[in-house]
Amino acid sequence: MADKRDYYEVLGIQKGASEDEIKKAYRTAAKKYHPDLHPGDKVAEEKFKEVNEAYEVLSDNEKRARYDQFGHAGVDPNYGAGGGSPFGQDIDLGDIFNSFFGGFGGRRQNPNAPRRGNDVEAQVTITFEEAAKGCKKTISYNNVVTCDECHGTGAQKGTQAKTCSACGGTGRVTVSQRSPFGVVQTQRSCDACRGKGKIVDTPCRACNGNGRKRVNKKVEVTIPAGIDNDQVLNISGHGNSGINGGPAGDLHVYIRVKPHTIFERRGDDVWCEMPISIAQAMLGAEVVVPTLDGKVSYSVHEGTQQGDVFKLKGKGIPHLHGRGRGDQYVKINIEIPRSLSQKQKDAVKNLDSMLGDKNYQKQKTFRERLKKLFGE
Repeated sequence: MADKRDYYEVLGIQKGASEDEIKKAYRTAAKKYHPDLHPGDKVAEEKFKEVNEAYEVLSDNEKRARYDQFGHAGVDPNYGAGGGSPFGQDIDLGDIFNSFFGGFGGRRQNPNAPRRGNDVEAQVTITFEEAAKGCKKTISYNNVVTCDECHGTGAQKGTQAKTCSACGGTGRVTVSQRSPFGVVQTQRSCDACRGKGKIVDTPCRACNGNGRKRVNKKVEVTIPAGIDNDQVLNISGHGNSGINGGPAGDLHVYIRVKPHTIFERRGDDVWCEMPISIAQAMLGAEVVVPTLDGKVSYSVHEGTQQGDVFKLKGKGIPHLHGRGRGDQYVKINIEIPRSLSQKQKDAVKNLDSMLGDKNYQKQKTFRERLKKLFGE
């Protein structure tokens, strides 16, 4: 285990990165190596596990502080040669902080007290239509769960963890030292049990005595209608399992919505462009307009101009966790024909010669403004 990569290097960030930078780097790396994108690729799977392990530490302020000071040994008591501490004895480096901030009469945490599990993150990619109408998706993610062999005790099946006799199960021992001011008593982590309060003589083979193990978990998630890109769903109780019977953390699911070939979302409204011919714009026409609910017929009025917009009420995105829907806006794009034959060109010229200023109000107004400007 001594060849572990630096967690900051794994996520591609600097040591002083902010929480937002850590989250952004994690989402990018997790997406890059996600098993769904690399089926059967063992290298990508290991990279994905490495990314999740790095994020689990760096997203936790206490673990990150220990890691910044002591490296991998600060967050993994088994790290190093023989599973021991690089300081020459097996200690729980997390208790070094307690010895400073909790060892002089301050409040100390019972090592056997229930603790909530960490939150975890995953992401899911859905289509534009699925975001608008809602859907169900199965999410696959790495999760730390209580070992089903030892049920979290860390002891091999058929054996039991015993209360540490050195500290009486508190995980801490009192040390008396002489000083110029007399005998000073301080508390530190118990060497015998490494601050856990219990000793496991026969570690569980399934979890190496940790009481928890990392597994790939799948859960079906209901994505509500109206969800938007980059929004997050919180799935309570589906994060890492708690410690000592504590509650599990939560699963945060980041939503990625694929761009649509026709529609564009603006809030809860949907926009699209509708190409029509010059004849349709001039004379008016019945056109077929695509919507999220299927095709609808719309009457383009006579004399429609380039860039005109019409609205289809109630054809937009459903309001998230609410009633009603947005609208759909359709922008007209008049297509100018190309590669005309000579006969077609002659017909256009004949038509143009028959049209007057009353048919081209914008041109008439523009010419009048030029005349005022230049006096011609």
